Amino acid sequence: MVTIPPQPWPTGMAEAVEPLVRRVLAPNPSPYTFTGTQTYVVGEADGPDCAVIDPGPNEPAHIDAIIAAIAGRRVLAIMCTHTHRDHSPAAAPLAAQTGAAIVGCAPLVLASNLPRADEAFDPTYAPDRVLVDGEGMRGTGWTLTAVATPGHTSNHLCYALEESGALFTGDHVMGWSTSVVIPPDGDMGDYMASLDKLM
Repeated sequence: MVTIPPQPWPTGMAEAVEPLVRRVLAPNPSPYTFTGTQTYVVGEADGPDCAVIDPGPNEPAHIDAIIAAIAGRRVLAIMCTHTHRDHSPAAAPLAAQTGAAIVGCAPLVLASNLPRADEAFDPTYAPDRVLVDGEGMRGTGWTLTAVATPGHTSNHLCYALEESGALFTGDHVMGWSTSVVIPPDGDMGDYMASLDKLM
């Protein structure tokens, strides 16, 4: 059983991680999310635009916190690393509020005859644009490049922030646990190859 520690910072507040990155903790602590999903707002704090990475669960208080962290900037893209319910469901309501495009991983589709082993799957995710390995988004003072990292899910992407060398790893690499790899969509061979790719 996972013991979830107290949250390291309050939910609903943007925390500066580095000059181009603000982090907002979602109010969804659990054995799978630990202290909660981490949503990132990337862009200069006083710049004209930004991107949101992993908008998280569709919880109004969390979406309001993301809007506050955006601080009036134009959102150029809402970028999801993968389509689990703790990472992507807020994409559509956030897009509706900001007018931003949903950009990033492909929707997850399994053959209908396969058992549904992964109840965490978000069937509502519908991107406006799918990124493949090496494609990206650029804003004022920031560039995010997709890095295909299948394994945790077949559609998993990480995002490299070119200006600082930061890598947003979604659930591919976590600071508190190993990633969960659940077939039929999760694949341990792909996961290990993706780890090697990042080394």
